[in-house]
Amino acid sequence: MAEEVGFVTMAGAKATKPVPEIGVGMLGYAFMGKAHSNAYKKIPYMIYPPPAIPKLIIISGRNEEAVKEAALRYGYESYSTDWHQVIKDDRISLFDNGAPNNTHLEPCVAAARAGKNILCEKPLAPSAKAAGAMLEAVMKAGVKHMVGYNYRFVPAIRQAKYLIDKGLLGEIYHFRGIYLQEWITDPNFALNWRLEKNVAGSGALGDLGSHVIDLARFLVSEPRRISAMAKTFIKERPLPDGSGIGKVEVDDAFVAAVEFENGAVGTLEASRFCPGRKNHMVVEINGSKGSLRFNLERLNELEVFWKGEPPKETQGFHDVLVSESYHPFWEYWWPHGHIIGWEHAFVHEIAHLLDAIVNNKDVAPYGATFEDGYRNAVICDAIIKSAQTERQVIIKY
Repeated sequence: MAEEVGFVTMAGAKATKPVPEIGVGMLGYAFMGKAHSNAYKKIPYMIYPPPAIPKLIIISGRNEEAVKEAALRYGYESYSTDWHQVIKDDRISLFDNGAPNNTHLEPCVAAARAGKNILCEKPLAPSAKAAGAMLEAVMKAGVKHMVGYNYRFVPAIRQAKYLIDKGLLGEIYHFRGIYLQEWITDPNFALNWRLEKNVAGSGALGDLGSHVIDLARFLVSEPRRISAMAKTFIKERPLPDGSGIGKVEVDDAFVAAVEFENGAVGTLEASRFCPGRKNHMVVEINGSKGSLRFNLERLNELEVFWKGEPPKETQGFHDVLVSESYHPFWEYWWPHGHIIGWEHAFVHEIAHLLDAIVNNKDVAPYGATFEDGYRNAVICDAIIKSAQTERQVIIKY
């Protein structure tokens, strides 16, 4: 499990305080496998001194040629085409699941039963029922658990939370969240797992909308009731092997109106059919004293407006560059104005989890736990139900 190792200072001497070593086993080698592995490798020298030294033990996946290449590329000691081998390895104390959505439940439950701490990518599961089973497993096992809602660890988002929690926005009236991409607008784009209901569970809703839902819960309040519509624009697509046509059974887009427990109202929207939108997630929050607006494609910035701010001749939204040394996470990076990028949220996120593991700290409230993942799944299910029944749904956890 965890071992204590020394780390070397710039002067070449060992630090006086030993740093624990955390053995990592990864399931999944593609998009999230790459993002998480990049973070593990950066943590020891950027989050300094590190809470722990990640040791990359095994990476697993179905395609032997691809996972072998990933192990070599990312620096894992070995690879496997069987995730059970990761669970059985006593050197591993953190199981990282970045596989497709339908491969979250069984491996994570097995990892919890084996006493592994767990990081699982979002959405936690294709359904609230499966997410609930995962939550039950980690609670029973008493392991640390986190869901990969990495946008909680963007400095501007964390700064927004700080301002809201201090009451600087006053009473919250509105939350608006959209997440728009363009990557499947071509009808000839082949069917893949993100378009298959039995694998993904939902389409734009789980892929993109769950991020918006998480930020709504993180920044504002729990949703109380919701009314939604969902749409599949292209219902059939070519199979990836060219053998024919497959049916698309998930949503291409959804929109929802929501009321929060604190009395605020809001809108949630996600679509993968927005030409020109690459990774466009925008949230805006309006309160009695001011407003905040964040755009993921300009992730080092936060737009703020304060009511009654003098002088009145220059009142309006201010574009704040969140890169000062006193802003969240900036102590680990560069001089102010030297911006960071999308991948750095994973560094902050995983460092937070390592700190929780080795120092027995709570992952919540800043990290998303499996309970957050379960509640998110309940909301996603409610959106689907509302869209199918054309009725308002009360959120019940």
